[in-house]
Amino acid sequence: MVYQMRITNLDVIVTAPPAPGWGGRYWILVKLTTNTNVVGWGECYASSVGPKAMRTVIEDVFERYFLDQSPENIELMFRRTFSSGFTQRPDLSVMGAFSGLEIACWDILGKERNRPVWALLGGKMNESIRAYSYLYPLENHDLKSFWTSPEDAAESASDLVSRGYTALKFDPAGPYTMRGGHQPALSDIELCVSFMEEIRAAIGNRADLLLGTHGQFTTSGAIRLGQAIERFNPLWFEEPIPPDNLLEFQKLARSLKVPIAAGERLTTKYEFATLLRSGGISILQPALGRAGGIWEMKKTSAIAEVFNAQMAPHLYAGPIEWAANIQLAVSIPNILLLETIETNFHDELIKGSIQVDDGYITAPQGPGLGIEVNEDLARQNPFDGEGLHLMMQDEPCDYKNGNFFLGGAPPKSNS
Repeated sequence: MVYQMRITNLDVIVTAPPAPGWGGRYWILVKLTTNTNVVGWGECYASSVGPKAMRTVIEDVFERYFLDQSPENIELMFRRTFSSGFTQRPDLSVMGAFSGLEIACWDILGKERNRPVWALLGGKMNESIRAYSYLYPLENHDLKSFWTSPEDAAESASDLVSRGYTALKFDPAGPYTMRGGHQPALSDIELCVSFMEEIRAAIGNRADLLLGTHGQFTTSGAIRLGQAIERFNPLWFEEPIPPDNLLEFQKLARSLKVPIAAGERLTTKYEFATLLRSGGISILQPALGRAGGIWEMKKTSAIAEVFNAQMAPHLYAGPIEWAANIQLAVSIPNILLLETIETNFHDELIKGSIQVDDGYITAPQGPGLGIEVNEDLARQNPFDGEGLHLMMQDEPCDYKNGNFFLGGAPPKSNS
């Protein structure tokens, strides 16, 4: 019986996607097993510390709050974890650990009942989910120069549109820098405009354009860039300023006609609620392996409904987080888009369990997350590097020579 089921074992696997590494340097996968031998999989999207330290955090959260618990007690385990060490405030690393473990619990509950997770979240609201993709280099593109080439971006956009995608994301402006918000260089503004022009010329109105920035700018600098691209009518302007002062987002929303999206670096309903109450964003982009898991983001989507806002789950991770994003998306009325990364490794790691078809993802019918994890493949590709999942550079914005951006993953070889 379900009420007798208890979580008894944790295994953490840190796997590294092959070159060029789309989805980050590594993915932290968690495998929970119950006393009835039901296995659940989750993914922790937490990158403030390295995977060795993160493994210890995951094990600590598991031993304190998940071990010997029923996987049904998700609310109880969340409140205990959220309150851990007399905190009761958002913590990216601890919530990253919790999120992956929580996703694995839902996988267990679905498998035990032989139902998809969406069926346990209120049922199927959507038969299919509209997907979007980042612009990635094609085989004929140079891996380094691609990120600042409007012509190459237009070719990649045309390829995605030919495969059925109706929304495309790109972010050519400037570097990831640890220095906080800066004013964009004029060359960066011009490059963003050139990307918009070339891509629109290539695909017409067949797809929405999504401009990402990864929180690089000051509020006034983001407004300058936003006003420069407004005439292209992008669907969203993503995380234009750092997420360290959430109330600043409302100044952007009031100054620009472009919808503001954010959320990949936020966790729990509390941070998202601040943005919604202040009118800072109208599109929420939670990464479920960091934001608190499936149930916490189901709550957040309901809060977003009250503010007439939509959900667009973020993905720069592996396919287990993607599967969790999909289960949530199927169950909610205010889903806008869902990010997708189509690589062979993503596909092989879940044995092709879920596919993008003509730009859409059909609601999975299999039990749990609806995926079959290739555990052998995950273990055969261990991460042995020293870097974090994503990293920022020390150098400031270069206003004289222009800036170069590597698209979220530095080039690496298979050796």
